[in-house]
Amino acid sequence: MAPERDSARERTPAGATATGRPRARLDQPAPPRRRYLPEYDPEAFGRLSERVARFIGTGRFLVWMTVTIICWVAWNTLMPQSVRFDEYPFIFLTLALSLQASYAAPLILLAQNRQDDRDRVNLEQDRKQNERSIADTEYLTREVAALRMGLGEVATRDWIRSELHDLVRELEQRRDGHRSEAVVFPAERSHGRDVDDR
Repeated sequence: MAPERDSARERTPAGATATGRPRARLDQPAPPRRRYLPEYDPEAFGRLSERVARFIGTGRFLVWMTVTIICWVAWNTLMPQSVRFDEYPFIFLTLALSLQASYAAPLILLAQNRQDDRDRVNLEQDRKQNERSIADTEYLTREVAALRMGLGEVATRDWIRSELHDLVRELEQRRDGHRSEAVVFPAERSHGRDVDDR
């Protein structure tokens, strides 16, 4: 029995399952799949569509398109029959204008969608910036209020000046009061001194 198991193990390659299918390794990237549709860069295509939409929305495009249609109609009506390529109902011109319109509309819509995405990102950034500005303003408001409360307890220059004026006034009043006492009661003061001297 043991030799049969060993021979079965030898026949099964490493990494294969019991069904015989090789097991996918998770530590290695998967091989690229074959794509049947052509690949394109969405950013490059979007930039191209914006350029086309920007050109279609200019007066230059309208002038060139008008000149082209006038030349087309003049060529196919005034030139000899042998060189005309689009006879009077101008079916080929109608087809060309329809083709141009059918491509212009989706390109313009794609450009508008890209512009909407950019506007959305800009609005989000503006909203975040406004939130930061509001938070900074609230912080500064709290700091100014705290400084005002702190300054309410600190002596200001005007308050010290008014206090000094009051003290000077009080000292002057006391000095004037002492002078008046000395003038009004000279005998009393001198008698008191005599008593003290004795």
